[in-house]
Amino acid sequence: MLDSAILDFLATRAAEVDRTQAWPAEQFAHLAQAGVLGWFIPEEFGGIPVSGDDRLIGYEELSTACLTTAFILTQRNGACQRIANSQNESLKVRLLPALAGGQTFATVGISHLTTSRQHVRTPAVQVELQGNTLQVNGLIPWVTGAPFAQHIVTGGVCPDGRQVLIALPTDAAGVSIQPHARLLALTASHTATVEVQQTRLSSDFLLAGPVENVMQSGVGAGTGGLTTSVLALGLAQRCLNLIETQAGMRADIRPVAEPFAAEVGQLRTDLFQAAKEEDISPGKTLPAAVIRQRANSLALRMSQATLAISKGAGYVTGHPAELAVREALFFLVWSCPQPVVNEYLRELSCSDLVD
Repeated sequence: MLDSAILDFLATRAAEVDRTQAWPAEQFAHLAQAGVLGWFIPEEFGGIPVSGDDRLIGYEELSTACLTTAFILTQRNGACQRIANSQNESLKVRLLPALAGGQTFATVGISHLTTSRQHVRTPAVQVELQGNTLQVNGLIPWVTGAPFAQHIVTGGVCPDGRQVLIALPTDAAGVSIQPHARLLALTASHTATVEVQQTRLSSDFLLAGPVENVMQSGVGAGTGGLTTSVLALGLAQRCLNLIETQAGMRADIRPVAEPFAAEVGQLRTDLFQAAKEEDISPGKTLPAAVIRQRANSLALRMSQATLAISKGAGYVTGHPAELAVREALFFLVWSCPQPVVNEYLRELSCSDLVD
């Protein structure tokens, strides 16, 4: 789907992005020129919307080339999707054209409403509605690209328990971005915690709510899901490319390459079939969690196989196998529901855990 020159550019610089931990600005400039930044933005706002299958293909290709760039793009696209699907027409006009052209950057900070910090009694982010004004307080964890974002699509809990989504301007008074986390991999995503203290906003920045379970309302309500799985599939494909290269030179590797290739192909078929069923039958229960567990397992096993095949050379910082092993571990913590974690723990321990 994507131009091979762009994918080659991303792939040849993936190791440098990991080594320098620098924000991939040049990579995003190429994506903007190719129209990729318009995938989730309607044409009336300068976007180039693509079908669900084409998005998945694009994400897989990008993840195979550079997981850091692909991951950042999912967070940016998640913000664009939330804005585009909101009922706030004036905010769409203000924000979406510049996002489509790559002149501005938006991201999401919603993990505290889904998989992160749900055990904490006091909401991570509190919002009070006072007429046409919102007052926001709290800490927004895991905001990818926070230092480079003009807006963060985030949410908070009102005193009555209802929730809202807002497009938080990062230049608003009381918003401060903490130093980004030093991660096992993908540090160049500049994922950081954002502190919000007594920030007052016009209701013009409201995207949804107040309602109960705001993340379950509207189009694109889910987190992780098939998009997360397809990025793991892209990493597995990158590992397969490395394994097959070795198999072309070493006969002893061929018996390993063939079953891995079959498993990658089957996972791809099942993932895209699940996406088709999702489009045809909205709300239908899909095996997304099963696909996620398979994708996680495959990426982890194939990255370690790549390291074993590469031997000592693969254990040196900067080797493709070493990078793949670290990146594969990311899928154990990124939007990873507990049932998926439990399935992988069963695989590791050969035991039966109680969900």
